[in-house]
Amino acid sequence: MNLTNQKNSTVGVLCAISCEIIYGLSYIFTKQATACASAFALLGWRFLIAALVMSLCVLLGFIKVNLKGKGLKPLLIVALFDPCIYFIAETVGISHTTASESGVFLACIPIASLVASTFILKEKPTKMQVIGILITLVGVLITVFAITASSSLSVLGYAFLLIAVISYALYSVFVDKASSYTGAEITYIMLVAGAALFVLLAVAEAGLHGTFAELVRLPFQEKDFLVAILYQGIGCSVLAFFLSNLAISKIGVNRTSSFIGISTVVSISAGAFLLREAFTTYQIIGAVIIIAGVYTANIKCAKV
Repeated sequence: MNLTNQKNSTVGVLCAISCEIIYGLSYIFTKQATACASAFALLGWRFLIAALVMSLCVLLGFIKVNLKGKGLKPLLIVALFDPCIYFIAETVGISHTTASESGVFLACIPIASLVASTFILKEKPTKMQVIGILITLVGVLITVFAITASSSLSVLGYAFLLIAVISYALYSVFVDKASSYTGAEITYIMLVAGAALFVLLAVAEAGLHGTFAELVRLPFQEKDFLVAILYQGIGCSVLAFFLSNLAISKIGVNRTSSFIGISTVVSISAGAFLLREAFTTYQIIGAVIIIAGVYTANIKCAKV
């Protein structure tokens, strides 16, 4: 591996790990916020803040975005799957399940991403990537069985989480296909599209229930909601989106998705220590296996 490739690999790995830590903690904030507000209210405020912060950074010159002469279709396809479909499915799924279940379920994304990249991008995964992702899946299954007794058993929640898994896998491959755009450009369009859709849905929902005034006052009256939308809007949407897009551009879909299990470990730990959810020896074993799977999926690449 030459110096440039090694640098790209290091940057991509660090971005992927940082992104998953941020996402892992986000399940806690989502769970707390949806206890006092609807999923659309959360998403509307979250992406409105994210789009405003990103736009301000662009206007001040902190972030460079130049879409002049570039077609928007590839970016709109990316935005359709994530955030538009993914975040509706994820937020509704999380609101109907436990934080631990959500993190575990979404840890199946690497399998879906591997399949999507194989058939759509024609990227053949390495043997170690397949083995590593399968090891991660074993860790996920052990953790699922460990929380069965205290799980929500919500069919609706599981269905939406499944949609989230599929949409994220498709997002990752279409980000890879949009290689002619910078990470900032992809992130900016994702945030603007998310804000446009989710603010519209939040306002429509509030209009139907006659709660528009409550929607506007929500961040100023509910501390948990305010903290959630600030963390998710700035941390998860602006920072994590950028890190995810950068990671995919540096190390590819399969390697980037192999780190997703880290968010499971973070969400399980945070769910246990912050939300007092069940945390058993089997969950600890599952978390260790998940980390071992992430390491295995990347060990060969690190030695090339």
